[in-house]
Amino acid sequence: MGGVPPTRYNLPMRFAAAFVVLMLATAVLAQNSPAPQPKSVTVPITLDQNRVVIDVDLTLPDGSTERVRGWVDNGNPDLCMSKRVAMLMGLSVSCDGQICSGTPKSPGASLEIAIGGMKISLPSMKEIKVPAFTPAIAPGMSAEIDIPSTVLRNYDAIVDFPGRKFTIGLPGSLKFNGVKSKMLVNASNGLIQISGKIDNKNYDLGLDLGSSINFLSVDLFDKLSNAHPGWPHMTGAVGPFNTGELGDEATRKLMRVDRVQYGPLFLTDVAVIGLPADFAKDRRGLIEATHDSIPAAGLLGAEALMNYRVGLDFAHSTVYFDIGRTVRFPDFDVVGLILRPEIGTGFMIVGVADFDGKPSVAGVQAGDRLVAVDDIPVADSTLGQVWSLLEGAPGQERKLTIERGGKQFTVVAKAQHFLGDASGNSQTKEKPKKN
Repeated sequence: MGGVPPTRYNLPMRFAAAFVVLMLATAVLAQNSPAPQPKSVTVPITLDQNRVVIDVDLTLPDGSTERVRGWVDNGNPDLCMSKRVAMLMGLSVSCDGQICSGTPKSPGASLEIAIGGMKISLPSMKEIKVPAFTPAIAPGMSAEIDIPSTVLRNYDAIVDFPGRKFTIGLPGSLKFNGVKSKMLVNASNGLIQISGKIDNKNYDLGLDLGSSINFLSVDLFDKLSNAHPGWPHMTGAVGPFNTGELGDEATRKLMRVDRVQYGPLFLTDVAVIGLPADFAKDRRGLIEATHDSIPAAGLLGAEALMNYRVGLDFAHSTVYFDIGRTVRFPDFDVVGLILRPEIGTGFMIVGVADFDGKPSVAGVQAGDRLVAVDDIPVADSTLGQVWSLLEGAPGQERKLTIERGGKQFTVVAKAQHFLGDASGNSQTKEKPKKN
């Protein structure tokens, strides 16, 4: 009656205990193991003055994260961040007057951000641009860091303007749709040019989805303006062309070009501004040669491509244009103020655009400050948010609260249809070229 031998009874129990221990260890390892990195992510965008702004998570030296606003700016090769972000990321910041720069405290230290949970390595740079006296990296913006061309060139990217989405992925991870064209990519900085044609002449034009403005070189702008006096012209950068970055926006000339061929696209009624040489050299670098071909004659920005999903396949030097809608919404139906963001005090009025030969807003003068639009305070708004308040159907009224000499008063202003269409068609049609 010796019963069950101990070996036959104990082995299953020992196996079960070992199995439980193994499962617990596996669970602990799984919890401690980093989640697999996605190959691509899609995040919502905010169009602020037509500039693409997204949420970005900073990776801080202590391993924690901080969420800030980031500017997707493929037309700028420089890594820029606010002074606050530079300090958060452990950079040493030094300033010389209004110019500051940040450097990693540890030589060779890599910086990292995350977009939608996907880790993005920032380019190794000896110096990082840090604006001295603004909480953002550009006047009137909320973005505290940019994602420049030197970062984007290492990935695939799609900017979906109609869908308000931005997608970034590892090379080969994205599916591109639409008509395609070769793009010329500067190997050193990732800046892009695309072959085009204006007024039956060939030109290379930069592609800058981070810009709210379409530029032409001053020489080309003047040449076209003189040759086509019937194209709509105006003086004063209003609406999407008022960025606050140019000191002479009140006197800057604008024009609509009736037709631009841009890679596979035929665009009509393209609004352009003459490109100041110093701005091109210092801020964009696209007016000078960015490759072994001819120098760019200007660039097209977001304003010209708002109907498209633009895909950038850097690995194959190919750009895709996938049309999402066919009617361009009014871009210059606004109150004719020209504004300059002022840190902590809102917006200074630096000029008023003329309409039909006279100032479009009466009772306002340069040096006044815009306090509110329709009783909505604007001091803490971005420039894009202010212009969304100043937009309206032609003839629609806006109540402006103005400050002059410490006193406030109100002015009733009307939105006007500035820079009418060169083709005479208010609904601009944009057609891809048939191959």
